[in-house]
Amino acid sequence: MASSDRLSSLLIDPAEVPHGLDLVVALTGYSDAGNASSQFIDYVRENLDARTVAVFDNDTLLDYRARRPLAVFDEDHLSDYVAPRLELTLVHDELSQPFLLLSGYEPDFKWEGFVREITGFIDTFAIARTTWMHAVPMPVPHTRPIGVTVSGTRADLIESLTVWRPQTQLPANVLHLLEFRLAEHGLAVAGLALLTPHYLSDTQYPEALTAAIEYIGAATGLILPTDGLRDAAREFVERLNEQVAGNDELRRLVATLEERYDSYMESNHPASPFVAMDGSLPSADEIAAELERFLAARPEDGDPFDRDTPTE
Repeated sequence: MASSDRLSSLLIDPAEVPHGLDLVVALTGYSDAGNASSQFIDYVRENLDARTVAVFDNDTLLDYRARRPLAVFDEDHLSDYVAPRLELTLVHDELSQPFLLLSGYEPDFKWEGFVREITGFIDTFAIARTTWMHAVPMPVPHTRPIGVTVSGTRADLIESLTVWRPQTQLPANVLHLLEFRLAEHGLAVAGLALLTPHYLSDTQYPEALTAAIEYIGAATGLILPTDGLRDAAREFVERLNEQVAGNDELRRLVATLEERYDSYMESNHPASPFVAMDGSLPSADEIAAELERFLAARPEDGDPFDRDTPTE
């Protein structure tokens, strides 16, 4: 790609980046149920040793009026402007194994150019495998493990991890395009779609983060620290269970989801595990209208069920 067409700026000599690493990709702006991608990005940036390899040009890729950056107003002046970040970083896991992470917002513009640039990085650094993740809201119970649908070229992961194999049309994101292009070239790529309870899709759902870490670890062999994460997830679920137990309608709704989920997992039937017994897909109103209203209630300060938690 000509330098004038580049969408990013390299900040280090490419020779300083080890070759043959895994590339992990997490972007916000598409389907991020439970804030899985947002949590994963923050988790890596806050807990792992990372070095920026390249930064992407916001003025070229971002629609500012659709996703406005944050400014900090301090009594009588602006004390900060928080620019969005889309970057490629060199990260080390808990065992000091290096990998590359592409993280930040999904580009609003120049998808084909963005994919060509990422493909160029994959070629330059001889990336061994690309793994990307996102989370989709599904009528599944929070009392069962978060499942995953795996797409891409890695048959081993598809066979060992996938619990649901739909055939459908859906609005694409830029990482669907990246996966499609990499598959066209016979490169190793896997997309992880976490199947997250849709009645928790607007919350900061800790279990979505731990599931993302587990599935990325399964796909890459990376060891990512989870100290404190599982405790937070357990506390969240305990509080949710207490509130559901106090409402008969909510308890029946969750029990119905559990029955459908368990029936599918036991029979391993090829049809969707998330359909009703007559084969129809339950609507949001039928499955979790009460849960939506319940969780939409204004929480007390500091309540982890706060639905107004800002996302990136």
